[in-house]
Formats: sequence, C-alpha cells, structure tokens
Amino acid sequence: MPELPEVETTRRGLAPHVEGRRVTAVTLRRPDLRWPIPPEVAGLLPGQRITAVRRRAKYLLFDTDAGSALLHLGMSGSLRVLPSDTPPRAHDHVDIAFDAAGRRPGRILRFNDPRRFGCLLWQPRGEVHPLLRDLGPEPLPDADGPGPDGATSGRAMFNGDYLFALSRGRKAPVKTFLMDQRVVVGVGNIYAAEALFAAGISPLRAAGRVSRERYRLLAGAVQRILAHAIARGGTTLRDFIAPDGAPGYFEQELSAYGRGGAPCPNCGRPLKQAAIGQRATVWCGHCQR
Repeated sequence: MPELPEVETTRRGLAPHVEGRRVTAVTLRRPDLRWPIPPEVAGLLPGQRITAVRRRAKYLLFDTDAGSALLHLGMSGSLRVLPSDTPPRAHDHVDIAFDAAGRRPGRILRFNDPRRFGCLLWQPRGEVHPLLRDLGPEPLPDADGPGPDGATSGRAMFNGDYLFALSRGRKAPVKTFLMDQRVVVGVGNIYAAEALFAAGISPLRAAGRVSRERYRLLAGAVQRILAHAIARGGTTLRDFIAPDGAPGYFEQELSAYGRGGAPCPNCGRPLKQAAIGQRATVWCGHCQR
C-alpha cells in the first residue's frame, strides 16, 4: 500500500497541473470503489476551481470553495494527468476534467485502481470528514497548514517527548504503537521498520518500556527517513508509480524491510523476521534492543 512518501510524491506531482484549474466535468465509470462515491463529487465539483491540493495522512484533498474531494489510493491506486482525449484503460474508474490554461489544452486527472481499495469521498467546506477526525499528528514539520475545513495537519506535537508521554503503560510492541494512525499518521510498515532499525530499537519491545531518549532518537529517525524517501520519490513496491509514471527509488536503500535473512548492514549478522500485528517485520537481534 502506498505510504506517506508515495502519497506526498503524488501530491507534489499533481499540484502544478491542477491547482488553479477549473473542473469542467467528472466521469465516474463505477458508482463505488471501496465505498460508494457520494453524489456531491459529480454534482458539486464541476464548475469549481481547485484552490489547493493537500495531504492529510495518506489522504489527498482537492480543495474548492464548495468543499474538498477526498481521495485515498488504497493498495493499488494511481493518479495520472493526461490529455483529455486519452482512451480509458481497464480499471480507469474516475476522470476529472479541467479547463484549458493559456496555451495549455484541457487535461484530465485519471484515477486507476485495479483492486478498488481506494476511495473518492466528499468533505463539505468547514467540516472535517469522519475518516480524518481522530488522526494523530503529522510526522513531518513542513506538512500542509490549515485548509478550508479550518483544521491544521496536526503537525505541532510530533517529537520524542510526545511519543514517550503517549506510550506510558502500553504493552503493545513499539512497532504496533508507531503504526497506530491515532498516534502519528503515515508511518506504515516499511518506514516503521526502517526507523526502528535506524534508532536501534527492537520492534518487539513494549512501547511503554522505551525510554524518553530512545523515543527522541526514533522520532528523529522517522522524520529523517520519511523526508529522504520523499526526496527519492517514494518506495516502489508492486503497484506504486508517481503521477509522471516514474518509480520511486528509496527501495534500493532499505536497510531492514524485506531483507529477512540477509546480512545486517551494520554488524553482518542475519536479519530476523517475524509477524507483528499480522505484518512482516525484519530487524537485527544484535543491533536493535
């Protein structure tokens, strides 16, 4: 599933093409994806100008004066900006058409989702969609600011002291704690494994038994690794590609994720692998305590 760097890479790729453009039509080739597509998407979006493309956690928000189209890529979704006469392929479920801008002809934003685990929903102006209400803070300090819903991206509090305070008394593994979207958004399986490796913390250790200083190391590792992954265009695993069709390159630099049995980059011992919370987890039994 695309994680925060992949979604942020998508947002940055789309923004120059759609911000400031007026929507001329919405084509829905299916009435539903993971959930039914609400009628407001096709009824209110045409005629509106996209004022901003924001990201909250792994959701993209296309802001207009009427409200925001809320999109999640799911496990296999991708967005492309294409010429308006491009024939649809299999699994091209949604087209959002835009007006021409100067000498630039009209284009379409096309959502392709073979597995249909993605979603396209509507957030009225001044409201926060139920899917976003209980999310934790953003891990990166430069996350988008307030949108028309009046809500910030929750970026103010993510640091080691925040993680330490929230983790007290928790017996769940620290990896499960870190991946809880109510604790911090966007840290999925790949980047949790990499951050724990960088911080030298065993993913099996109970969250409540990690010290304040080690949580400070972990928070710094999360921010550093996510920022680097965004700069590298995300991690290409199975289906993810950026809006321009280019793959992400961070996969080539993974230290732990997907490397069970391979030598640890630090000590050379074989990396261990097990399932934690039904997710494959790789770590070094020597370097991570």
